[in-house]
Amino acid sequence: MRTGNISRETRETRVRVAVDLDGAGKASIRMPSRFLSHMLTSLATHSMFDIEVDAEGDLAHHVSEDAAICLGQAIKAALGDYRGIARFGYASVPMDDALASAALDLSNRPYTAIDLKTEGYVVEDTPCEDVHHFLASFAQALGATLHLRVEYGQNDHHKAEAAFKALALSLRMAVAPDPKRSGVPSSKESM
Repeated sequence: MRTGNISRETRETRVRVAVDLDGAGKASIRMPSRFLSHMLTSLATHSMFDIEVDAEGDLAHHVSEDAAICLGQAIKAALGDYRGIARFGYASVPMDDALASAALDLSNRPYTAIDLKTEGYVVEDTPCEDVHHFLASFAQALGATLHLRVEYGQNDHHKAEAAFKALALSLRMAVAPDPKRSGVPSSKESM
């Protein structure tokens, strides 16, 4: 069973995250940012991961950052030694006026290139910089190379949602079992 459970308690936050990579896309999200809660529900739905997040703390920025770290660590824990997975994932997703593309490598070499093309300061109840920071912190904790780009769009909500959906589909592809591979998906034979 490919599951991961991570808890993190600091003077600023208390976060618990559980994931099941072979789930049904169920989400149970409790955190201050209603918008990021919506994005994580969408991530669960389209990745087909079951995701539980219970996060609280002093400031929404701290909570979202620590939730992103825990989510990345939980997925990494669920992957174990990475044996038999596809490793790479990619997707393009339209969301009304917006189009987003994601390319992901579960390489254990974190790097992010993220361009959401948001134009406002906030999207719903969340600063746009916190949405970007959530994605970067998540990829860093997961150890993933993530290229995530909104190609175009007019509505910041739609841009961010298209990006999260593209990420979800990329994750779904990257963690999928590869029936032709029994070992680690690397010519180095190590992740």
